[in-house]
Amino acid sequence: MNIVINIMEIFNEIEEKYIKINGITLHTIITGSGEPLILLHGFPDFWYGWKNIILGLKDKFQLIVPDMRGYNLSDKPDGIENYKLDILIEDIKCLSEKLGVTEFNLAGHDWGGMVSWALAEKYPEILKKLIILNAPHPKIFRELITKDNNQKKASGYIVRFLKEGENFLYENNFQALQLSVFGTVKNKKAFSEFDKEKYIEAWSQPGALTGGVNYYRANRSYEEWSGIINVPTLVIFGMKDIFVLPKVLEGLEDFIKDLKIVRIENASHWVMHDDPELVNSSIQSFLRG
Repeated sequence: MNIVINIMEIFNEIEEKYIKINGITLHTIITGSGEPLILLHGFPDFWYGWKNIILGLKDKFQLIVPDMRGYNLSDKPDGIENYKLDILIEDIKCLSEKLGVTEFNLAGHDWGGMVSWALAEKYPEILKKLIILNAPHPKIFRELITKDNNQKKASGYIVRFLKEGENFLYENNFQALQLSVFGTVKNKKAFSEFDKEKYIEAWSQPGALTGGVNYYRANRSYEEWSGIINVPTLVIFGMKDIFVLPKVLEGLEDFIKDLKIVRIENASHWVMHDDPELVNSSIQSFLRG
């Protein structure tokens, strides 16, 4: 019962906006007050995937949590070219400008983390601090996915997306997605039935899965990026991630001058669901430090 009450607290306190930026409209949740912190979700998530972080940090920061382009209630433009990293980072820069936020902290998980890496490289002047949750550095990941057999195997789902498309994801009430999220989380109480219904509702939005898979189709090389990050960076990593292996942490110091890594030993790819208290305390300590 307390879980449901806490979840409903989110919906009672949030401001829900549809914000026109960069030629599209982003469905965006805003809550809390204080220093701005933008939260970017990944695949196959949506804004609600940050629910535990919202509950833990809403009294300390102004949280700005969009559905990324292609997801849930945000616009889903046709064409793979509309999901290139350059365009995705402009979405977030334009969103901050539209909200009158000239400088902010940025946290990203999974694909939201990939977008965050890129934004930090291109626009370090608008970021105070960067937080990455179980998202590989693009230069390190490109190397691993081509040369490391274990990461190749872990990334097999990407090959399937590129070969087969997204249609199989709809089968048996989104069984593949349910297994990848609800089935791989280490904290088996992380997702209530209410949560699962919200996810299925988001996956059922017309074009949402195509939009999400287009991130993989559009971004297969990172040769144009240096990977150099000149923003203080916190990497939070669930060490039981079966999709992005912990080996991606090796060599990060070659790209990031000011780096802190928090390894959460018994957390999966869904680190903010497995150990939200440690994630929240790590974020707060880093941003207030």
